[in-house]
Amino acid sequence: MDRTAQLIAHRTETSVAYDPALHAHPLHVGAARVLEQNWTGTSTVPSRGLYPHQWSWDSAFIAIGLRHLSALRAQTELETLLSAQWADGRVPHIVFNPSVPLDAYFPSPDFWRSSTAGRAAGAPRGVETSGIVQPPVHALAAWLVHLADPELSRARGFLARLHPRLAAWHRYLLHRRDLGGGGLASVVHPWEQGMDNAPSWDAPLARVTPAPARSFRRADLDHGAPEDRPTDLDYGRYVRLAADYRDRGYADGPSDFAVEDPSFNALLIASEHALARIAHELGAGGTARHARAERLTAALIERLWDPRTGQFLCRDLRGGGLVHERGVSGLVPLLLPTLPRDTVVSLVRTLTGPHFGLGTATRLAPSYDLLGEAFDPHRYWRGPAWFNTNWLLERGLRLHGQREHADALRRALLDTARESGFAEYVDPYTGEACGATGFGWTAALALDLLHTPTFDLRDMRDKGGDRA
Repeated sequence: MDRTAQLIAHRTETSVAYDPALHAHPLHVGAARVLEQNWTGTSTVPSRGLYPHQWSWDSAFIAIGLRHLSALRAQTELETLLSAQWADGRVPHIVFNPSVPLDAYFPSPDFWRSSTAGRAAGAPRGVETSGIVQPPVHALAAWLVHLADPELSRARGFLARLHPRLAAWHRYLLHRRDLGGGGLASVVHPWEQGMDNAPSWDAPLARVTPAPARSFRRADLDHGAPEDRPTDLDYGRYVRLAADYRDRGYADGPSDFAVEDPSFNALLIASEHALARIAHELGAGGTARHARAERLTAALIERLWDPRTGQFLCRDLRGGGLVHERGVSGLVPLLLPTLPRDTVVSLVRTLTGPHFGLGTATRLAPSYDLLGEAFDPHRYWRGPAWFNTNWLLERGLRLHGQREHADALRRALLDTARESGFAEYVDPYTGEACGATGFGWTAALALDLLHTPTFDLRDMRDKGGDRA
């Protein structure tokens, strides 16, 4: 047996940095059970009932947690997702499992028709996917997974195989999706940004004529209360946007919906820093990528920062200006390492102030302004707290020296994950579980916080080599 085979055999189901006390911790045991139950053999579903396929940004967050259970499984998670990448570089937001019945989830493969409608854009022929994307967390996840077991990663050529795919993914976003001409990536559907029915989308969506209710069946209502889910009107608009994009062959260009979003671009910037580290690890430099990430940070501030609200806002490219709704997306850029100090101070003040109430009114940061007219503590992305956004905020607070706030948020995340049964999202005031339980990224990110309480993203700034 060669060295690579020996490493794989030894580390298939073990964490490299094994700590008996942590692995016996009830939260570790519970989170590991969730991830095992959601594991398909090649990837992890977010939820067995509600989300029975592989989702793009879910898998990135899940890989970050899986690295504490099995570095090999974490690598496989990302490899499976990226094997469905399109030739134009896009990473689809869903990779469909052919063994799952078509009526288990809508929109299903027969709606997206990726292998036919997406042919011109280079959709893969061997697997069915959606045609839209999700936030680019993948290079960040790949770098963290590599750090969990560098020896295994190098032996398997993990980063060497993923690097060209990740670089193509970023090129797609930075070139095909710079619809505003200001250097930032745009989303062409609310599902791409991940915060599906956030109030920030209400004004841009108002221009979209909804698909008739009889033209689709909402499988999500089989698993969630209607009052916690997007309305039928919103869903009809989502379906119309997706169908129009499909019918254009998934070509990027003029459409009714195009928005520059702060969290989507912040995650792209964080992943650019990570991709620079990956390039350096492979002996290909990385300085130019770090410089690009810093230019993107400057563009983010120039185009989306709003000093009056003390946070970043979405820019509606078709409506011609900033969308004046305070969402958690506008706080996520806190995770960026080169953010100016005064911007950091304003973001922390907004996060802990009356609009989000972290540490005073709320256990976890809500997804939307507590004082906003559309606030609802239980309705999907219109007020509930989510574990992935709060994980990003915790990392950002820690990065910028806000240790007291970061420690408090970490404790609240770990307590709420365990008490809620690893819920999809929760009431920000009480921590009451909403949506699905046994949710993949909740379990994974709780594991990550348990095992790496002091990790931050400062090392993404390190420059190495002189080639990009």
